[in-house]
Amino acid sequence: MVPERDGRTETRERTSSAARERAVPGSRERMPAGATATSRSRVRLDQPLARRRRLLPEWDPEAFGQLSERIARFLGTGRFIVWMTVVIIVWVVWNIAAPTELRFDEYPFIFLTLMLSLQASYAAPLILLAQNRQADRDRVNLEQDRKQNERSIADTEYLTREVAALRTGLGEVATRDWIRSELQDLVKELEERLRDEHPNGHTSGLQGGPGDTRAVFPDGTTRARDMDDR
Repeated sequence: MVPERDGRTETRERTSSAARERAVPGSRERMPAGATATSRSRVRLDQPLARRRRLLPEWDPEAFGQLSERIARFLGTGRFIVWMTVVIIVWVVWNIAAPTELRFDEYPFIFLTLMLSLQASYAAPLILLAQNRQADRDRVNLEQDRKQNERSIADTEYLTREVAALRTGLGEVATRDWIRSELQDLVKELEERLRDEHPNGHTSGLQGGPGDTRAVFPDGTTRARDMDDR
């Protein structure tokens, strides 16, 4: 008589036989190569990632800032004060003089107080945001003005150095007066040499005799040339 097998023993044998069939190459239960890689979603590095969905709403900070500036600019005008005053007066008069069944906010006007508090609670952050944007613009403008001032100062210093260099260069340039004085000294020196070489007074080489420099530098001609040069 064959002893009956326990259920645990049969389960172990089935598990071991299935494992041996998977280990044998070419078995029918073998997983195909690359099945796991194909099943997974591959990430493409050459394409941008899809935008994730966010629970919070998205907005343009620049557009929101411009809107806040418009609101703050309107809140700071006399038109807003006049309209708010008119609305408050109409509100109070209506809830006092209107029939009882038509009143919606009787004294002490709790709903009006709530509306004004809500308006003030929104107006304060909008005004602060507009002031921050204006402060940022002022900071940028001041930085640009500072850079412009630095460039202007640098250009002024460069021009000052150039003018000083031109003055120094012009101081070393020979002028007409200096050339005239040098030529007169040279003529006098030549006359003295001629006088020493010809003591008897034979100096026919120079017109007008020794010591007469008008033949070399006539006054009228020199002045006319000076005026023409000027």
